[in-house]
Amino acid sequence: MKTNPILLVHGIDDNGSRFARLNAVLLQNGFHGVCAMNILPPDGTLAIESMAEQVAGAVQGLLKEHSARQVDIVAYSMGSLVTRYYLQRLGGKAVVRRFVSIAGPHHGTLAAYLRNNLACRQMRPGSAFLNDLNGDEDLWGGVEVVSYWTPLDLMIFPAVTSRLARADNRRFWVLAHPFTVSDQRLMEAVVKTLKK
Repeated sequence: MKTNPILLVHGIDDNGSRFARLNAVLLQNGFHGVCAMNILPPDGTLAIESMAEQVAGAVQGLLKEHSARQVDIVAYSMGSLVTRYYLQRLGGKAVVRRFVSIAGPHHGTLAAYLRNNLACRQMRPGSAFLNDLNGDEDLWGGVEVVSYWTPLDLMIFPAVTSRLARADNRRFWVLAHPFTVSDQRLMEAVVKTLKK
């Protein structure tokens, strides 16, 4: 099976090991070139813009390593916003075929008020950062975008903020934010999305 390399982008206070189960499922389904990157530091002290530059570097590395023209990106939680900035502001639309967001705070989350670091301030509803991203007329260019979200998400609150304009929004009933990325049904759905 001919597939694009796949970059997995984690959320705040996390690392690439968050995707261990998804990574294994992707490999079992014939995907090659799967890379779960580590954003450094992962604690939200960096601006999302700076984290997006790390995504840009990881994408370029995958393209070169696999002699590919396009990549697919699967991002979780804050990683979804990091990926969006890369797509919308750093030229990612030119090389990304599919962007799969899992429980991303695309319109902010009230949980971001629990911390005062830079990335959390950017993830608050109505922030200048979110207003800027969501205000684009051409959000995705030719990128296929799918957003998975659960009404039971207590970290992305209200949960409907995971829904994206001009994207394929898919609701899944997964109990709590940390389990979304490793839920068996959701992982199977991600595999189907990437196989299209």
